[in-house]
Amino acid sequence: MIIQNLPLADAVLVDAEPFSDIRGIFSRFFCSRELAPVLGDRHIVNVNYSLTSMKGSIRGMHFQRKPHQEMKLVRCIRGAVYDVIVDIRPDSPTFLQWYGEMLSSNNMKMLVVPEGFAHGFQTLENDSELLYLATAHYEPSAEGGLRFDDSALGIQWPLVVGDISEKDASHPLIEGGSKLLDRFL
Repeated sequence: MIIQNLPLADAVLVDAEPFSDIRGIFSRFFCSRELAPVLGDRHIVNVNYSLTSMKGSIRGMHFQRKPHQEMKLVRCIRGAVYDVIVDIRPDSPTFLQWYGEMLSSNNMKMLVVPEGFAHGFQTLENDSELLYLATAHYEPSAEGGLRFDDSALGIQWPLVVGDISEKDASHPLIEGGSKLLDRFL
């Protein structure tokens, strides 16, 4: 596994090192030893799955409030998505900055979403599937979200927005960064 630092503080991208021969490909998707510099003393407690049927659909931008924040390791196992993270930690040097990366079953990249980040994606192909490895149990009362189209963030989605849930389309807009500490975290 090749771990690459991203422009947002504490966020990384993990490239697989697949082995291929005439039979096909073998690749390690997760290794606690190789990911120890990223995971620290955290442990994976959930492995979640999503299937998004329609190209152009958006899921997100989701996060968990303290004390239930989670690190997520996200990998596309079928199709392709444009995966986006936003740093919502008020004390971070990259506060309210976003980063997007194409994840696909072909490139086998894994995006590490640190605690204190919002996360979402847009499907680039029909029937795209993702696996999420999470370091904390989901707590519905700690769930939060940002609007995918908030002009304060300026996320540049690659496709016209297709399907989006009513819940995701109605997350609050950012009305000044300082309010995030009280409203979101």
